[in-house]
Amino acid sequence: MVTATGNPVTVQQILQQYHQTSFHPHVQRVMTQLKKCRTSELGFHLYKCTDNNCAQYKYQYHGCRNRHCPQCGGFKKDEWVEDRRRELLPIGYFHAVFTLPHELNSIILGNRQQLFKLLFDASAQTLLDFGNDEHHLGAIPGIISVLHTWGQDMCFHPHVHCIVSGGGMQGMRWKYPKRIKDNFLFPVNALRIVFRAKFLQGLNSLQENKQIQLPQGYHLKQLINNLYKKKWNLYAKAPCAGPQQVIEYLGRYTNKVAISNYRIIDNQNGNVLFNYKDYADGNKTKLMMLKGHEFVRRFEQHILPMRFTKIRSYGYLSNRGRTRRMEKITLAMHIPSHPQKVKTPWTVRLFEKSGIKHTTCPHCKKESLELIAIKYPGTTFRKIIDDS
Repeated sequence: MVTATGNPVTVQQILQQYHQTSFHPHVQRVMTQLKKCRTSELGFHLYKCTDNNCAQYKYQYHGCRNRHCPQCGGFKKDEWVEDRRRELLPIGYFHAVFTLPHELNSIILGNRQQLFKLLFDASAQTLLDFGNDEHHLGAIPGIISVLHTWGQDMCFHPHVHCIVSGGGMQGMRWKYPKRIKDNFLFPVNALRIVFRAKFLQGLNSLQENKQIQLPQGYHLKQLINNLYKKKWNLYAKAPCAGPQQVIEYLGRYTNKVAISNYRIIDNQNGNVLFNYKDYADGNKTKLMMLKGHEFVRRFEQHILPMRFTKIRSYGYLSNRGRTRRMEKITLAMHIPSHPQKVKTPWTVRLFEKSGIKHTTCPHCKKESLELIAIKYPGTTFRKIIDDS
């Protein structure tokens, strides 16, 4: 959105205004990168229009390329989706969301690396166990899991989105599910119970092996007993009619960040106004106002641990031996082999997304831009050609 002054309201603008310092060094580095993204501090490519009647300059400032940045990652998402599109099969796919109870938030915040991994493992193993069960499938399905840690109001809300194949491999055979109940591959209530048990057993094991840190005097055993009695939230359904529409799901959940720029409406008088969907009230779009520093605090909660993998694959889609398994599957299904991976240049992606060529001058609109210099952080200005 745009403020009364005509300037767009962005996450970057809010961070530049309200963020000062972060307690954790890794979080501080990420926040600094986001504040510098596409500014002169990260350097630029300098172009000049070769049309003599124009001869204007264009500074193309470098992005930070951080996965938490709302401004970066678009091309990377497109590339990832294209790679997944090549692996699609002519079958149904299903969407499941495994959510952790809010009672666990304080423990997870202090042990993100271990408990995010446990969330991945418990949800994927639950689906794989049901897939291996002869009553349901009797085969190994393919699973793609994506971690999210936020709700629409930016509060801490860890959950994983899973796309599950409607079938799986058993030896050299492809098997389809025996029944579909409640629009999902497996019985949802049973999934919920098994997932709860796997996560809580894993949590207890981590604590016994002293692999997580708990506040002094914290009664984890009592919390686990209480959570066994609680009904955990699990959403599951068939996401679409055909495999091509699965791509929309994959793209929607892979490179999301805690909040996108388009949801921010205003930033004035120390307050940030943004819209959100209230899922508890029929998915109605509502407005929320937060103090600027509270907005930053909530945003910081969703910075992932350094080098933590937020997209993971399981079953026949697990990384090791993936290409060979996909060849076996296409052979078993009597369909053509999947095409080889092709690297698409960023210039082509830019034209596909925006219809603009990177050589188009923003002033005269001719394809007349020529790169004349490059500047990277900490380096001297490097001239490519003489622009005199």
